[in-house]
Amino acid sequence: MSETILEKTEGRVSYHDSVEEMLKRIREDGMSNIFDRYALQEKIRCKFCLEGLSCQLCSNGPCRISEKSGQDKGVCGIGKDAMAMRNFLLKNIMGAGTYSHHAYEAFRTLKATGEGKTPFKITDVDKLKWMCEKVGIDTNQDINDMAIELAILLEDQQHIGKSEDNIMVEAFAPRKRKELWKKLDIYPAGTVHEEQNCVASCLTNVDGHHVSLAMKALRLGIATIYNTQIGLEMVQDILFGTPTPHEANMDLGIMDPDYVNIVFNGHQPWAGVATLLKARTKEIQDKAKAAGAKGLRIVGSIETGQELLQRFKTDDVFVGHMGNWLSIEPLLATGTVDVFAMEENCSPPAIDMYAEKYQVTLVAVSTIIDLPGVKHKIPYNPEEVDKMADSLIELAIENYKKRKERNIKAVVPKKVQKAITGFSTEAVLGALGNKLDPLVDVIAAGKIKGVVALANCSTLRNGPQDWVTVNLTKELIKRDILVVAGGCGNHALEVAGLCTLEAANEIAGQGLKEICNMLKIPPVLSFGTCTDTGRISMLVTALADHLDVDVSQLPIAVTAPEWMEQKATIDGIFTLAYGAYTHLSPTPFVTGADQLVELLTDQVEAVTGGKIALGDDPVQVAQDMEAHIIKKRKELGLS
Repeated sequence: MSETILEKTEGRVSYHDSVEEMLKRIREDGMSNIFDRYALQEKIRCKFCLEGLSCQLCSNGPCRISEKSGQDKGVCGIGKDAMAMRNFLLKNIMGAGTYSHHAYEAFRTLKATGEGKTPFKITDVDKLKWMCEKVGIDTNQDINDMAIELAILLEDQQHIGKSEDNIMVEAFAPRKRKELWKKLDIYPAGTVHEEQNCVASCLTNVDGHHVSLAMKALRLGIATIYNTQIGLEMVQDILFGTPTPHEANMDLGIMDPDYVNIVFNGHQPWAGVATLLKARTKEIQDKAKAAGAKGLRIVGSIETGQELLQRFKTDDVFVGHMGNWLSIEPLLATGTVDVFAMEENCSPPAIDMYAEKYQVTLVAVSTIIDLPGVKHKIPYNPEEVDKMADSLIELAIENYKKRKERNIKAVVPKKVQKAITGFSTEAVLGALGNKLDPLVDVIAAGKIKGVVALANCSTLRNGPQDWVTVNLTKELIKRDILVVAGGCGNHALEVAGLCTLEAANEIAGQGLKEICNMLKIPPVLSFGTCTDTGRISMLVTALADHLDVDVSQLPIAVTAPEWMEQKATIDGIFTLAYGAYTHLSPTPFVTGADQLVELLTDQVEAVTGGKIALGDDPVQVAQDMEAHIIKKRKELGLS
């Protein structure tokens, strides 16, 4: 393991040596970059915004609350706690809306595939039948008909109202949680219905009570996981295969300028899978070679890359994954990218200058993506995805020729990190002999004290890129705590070498090390993307139901040590409703609202069993999480 950075270093912007290396080129070339822009923005931050005490929703504003100067309410009369919670709920809505958009694309892709209108096929027939059994669809019918019926049901489940049966929550939520959610009146309708309800509640002069707004957020969080995330991930398993563990290559060193390189960036795998299937044919490789290249390669970027990585083994065509979203500008600056295909977040809006400087063709392959400088837009349509793949390949080959004509100098860090990726609930159960008792036994024996789910972005607010994520994870595995990871934070851990048996032997505590070597698994299980928060919850639910306890009684915790954007906020809200101890860093922008802070960090524990914990110091945060896990162990009668 070559990356051993344990402390913040003056002047350093990233945990990763490859990013540091590329930043030198970026600055020498005079390029605007996220790291320098962050430093400039730090000089002009608004105190009121940082505390959640500003509002721009109506023409009577903008309003700011300052009790010191006597402005304890906005013009409309809203107080500080409701103002801060309403701001936070609007972020939750954006996160939920993006997830439900992803789900919409998944469900219509499954339907079109069942109708024979895409290049995809039903890869995991057993998963299709399992899902149909879970939601009450007859499995004694043609596989394609079954897929179509499931797709229609899942999309309908996103839209159901309060009076309609929530099939997904009933099928997948923990038994004891469902009872509690009904008692608290946070048992949800469909995600789209809850989004609509929350948006309407955020209108000026509608809901001015922070507790009411918080309860609506909890309801939206539950709907997002069950009516959206779980369905879309199961559909992607059905189409492309349920993830199974395998080794993959990570970091910027996977890039080679002598190949035509197509990078897929975002969160949805459709265009990436279709292009990868074509790229593995002799015909396409010969076309690339005819243009003077050694061949054509597919590269994964952030969550789209991870979706591919979970289900497809790396080889001479699919060469691996570059890292998380803060590494995008460094990736483009290598001078090796021919097409950067973008759908959904995160596609930074200032990369047109990189496209110009380093000869990159930017392509939007979604109905929602557009950036300055994007000349090629191919809105996703499942029935046209085969043609989309052809277009991307043609654009990439043409760009390769231009890149060579311009003599773009390639600068590629030599670092390539191996990682074991592709975990799922099925994979974990498979390693345990298809039963949970062995996991229960090793937890009861204390070899694994507990489990922490890391679902995370990457930010610069609490230090260099991925510094908190990597060092917190090291502290957790040292303490014999197994980490299950998803999101951009997962990429950070893969690039940092923590998804390896080597990490178990060099860093993990003795008990966790023993289990990892016995099962041949790393101390950090790569469960995929931020969308896989739902998948991770399925493992926890299985454990809770197996033991006949509530989620809040388990020796588990959740951390988002570098949350950044809106999708992370709705995941965090869900974990509160789920009953989990949830650590967040950096501190959300609500600190000026003392009653809201007390609600989220203390009072909510008596309501849902979950609570928010804050902190930027990896050692202290790990100690606090370990203390929580030990407390839960003792309550279960474990040593």
